[in-house]
Amino acid sequence: MVTSNQAKIAVFVSGGGTNLQALIDAEKNGAIPSGKLSLVISNNPEAYALTRAELAGIPSVIISKKELLTQEAFEEKIHQTLVEYEIDMIVLAGFMSILSASFTSKYPKRIINVHPSLIPSFCGKGFYGLRVHKAALEYGVKVTGATVHYVNEIPDGGEIILQKSVSIKRNETPESLQQKVMRQAEWVILPKATEIVAAKILASRKVK
Repeated sequence: MVTSNQAKIAVFVSGGGTNLQALIDAEKNGAIPSGKLSLVISNNPEAYALTRAELAGIPSVIISKKELLTQEAFEEKIHQTLVEYEIDMIVLAGFMSILSASFTSKYPKRIINVHPSLIPSFCGKGFYGLRVHKAALEYGVKVTGATVHYVNEIPDGGEIILQKSVSIKRNETPESLQQKVMRQAEWVILPKATEIVAAKILASRKVK
C-alpha cells in the first residue's frame, strides 16, 4: 500500500532486471522509506524483469516501440501510463531506449538512471552494457564504478547524484567486471539515490 508520505516510483526495464531486484530488496529492507515501487514499464515483452515485478506484486505494463512505430507515439503511451498510475518519479534500470528531450523535460529532476562507469568516463551514446566495461579494460584504467544521475536530453549528461568506485584486478574480463560493478556499486547506490530523490519530491510537496 502506498501512503500519502511516499513518492510513487516507476521503474523502466528492458532485460533481466537485476537493478530492479536491488530496488525490490531495498524496499523490503526499509531502505526506501520515502518511495513506493508502484509500476514497472518494459519495452521488451520477453524481459525477465517482468517476472521479478510479478513476484514482488508490482503492476507492470509492456510498451513496445516496434508496435507504436514512432518515438512520439511510444513516449506518449508511456506518459499516459505514468499519469494513469499517478507516478512521481522514474528510475531507468537497464532501459535500452533513449528518451527524447520533450519527454525528459516533463519530469525535471524526477528521472534517474544508473550507468556502469564513473561518469564522465565511458558514457554517452553507444556506451551501454558490456561495451562500457570492455572500453574501461582496453583503456587500462585501474578504477571504475557506477554512477546514478538525473536524466536530461543528453545521454548520461544529467547532474550526478551518487557514485561508487570499484577496483579493477588483473585478468579481469568485461563479464567479470560487469558482475563486480553491479554487485559492489550499482546495487548499492541505486536504492540510496532513489531514496534521496523520493525524499526531495516529498519535501517539495510540503513546501507547496
